[in-house]
Amino acid sequence: MKFSIIIPVKDINNYILEFVPKLLKQSYKSFEIIILPNEKPKQINSVLQNEKIKIIGSGFTGPAQKRNLGAQKSDGEILVFIDDDAYPVEDKWLEKVLDNFQTKDIVAVGGPQFTPPESNFFQKLSGKLFESFMISGPVSFRHKSAHKKICYDLPSCNLFVKKKDFFKAGGFDTEFWPGEDTKLCLEIKKLRGKIIYSPNVKVYHHRRKNLKQYIKQIFNYSKHRGYFAKKYPETSFKLSYFVPSLFVIGLINGIFISFFSSILRTIYFSILGLYFLLMFIEGVRTKKISYIIHFILVGFMTHIVYGVGFILGLTKKELKSKYRK
Repeated sequence: MKFSIIIPVKDINNYILEFVPKLLKQSYKSFEIIILPNEKPKQINSVLQNEKIKIIGSGFTGPAQKRNLGAQKSDGEILVFIDDDAYPVEDKWLEKVLDNFQTKDIVAVGGPQFTPPESNFFQKLSGKLFESFMISGPVSFRHKSAHKKICYDLPSCNLFVKKKDFFKAGGFDTEFWPGEDTKLCLEIKKLRGKIIYSPNVKVYHHRRKNLKQYIKQIFNYSKHRGYFAKKYPETSFKLSYFVPSLFVIGLINGIFISFFSSILRTIYFSILGLYFLLMFIEGVRTKKISYIIHFILVGFMTHIVYGVGFILGLTKKELKSKYRK
């Protein structure tokens, strides 16, 4: 069984030069690496000069288009989708996924994405936020080791898909970015294929370097999820995705209502106090004193931004990727 590891990038960057040597050390040797920058560089860095590596210029396109092109140019039976800012935790990354594909109805496999040890303070903080159930809800397992299970949706930063089923599902929908991986998983589900989360298939995934980048990421994710909840309710119309929006609505309405009744005011501030107490407890669970206040403040901002973005997505008549032609 051969793997085709597909990496969409804008250009050859330091992440790729860090990532590729780790890939080439994989214990399972039947694989190829397909890197898709906008333009193929005239001079190839020595790190990338290997018979296992293909570099294909894609033109100015988005991640979905690049991944589809990589799939078309691939020779492997299993397509491996990973971001340029992610890399395997260990050299048995490919080897450990093999057993999952011995079962016929398993079409896709993904695993957790951890915060790299070399990350800065904010990146490590955002990693703690992602792995917290208080922040990420039922999808927090994507960022930590959890029990093996069947999933309805896994991200494309660490996703293995049988090539024949990838094309049956129509590949990545180029209308969307982000969200193209959610749409692909939905199409796989429609084919009655199983998507498995395996805790042994681990990668490190670099987080956003600062608050501004992080907030932008959360807003984009939530806006697309809100739109998907309306357009593709099969996997996106779930209570957990609505909770931050309900929190925002309750937060705003509670301020006005509390002016008219001391009882309602007491209830409102009691609920708000409980919320911050739970956030404090989650902050303490990070086992880092320096994280606690930051966890509470950034966690609160995460809920607000996600809630607003989700509502905006629900109201959108159409939501297109900026890369869509």
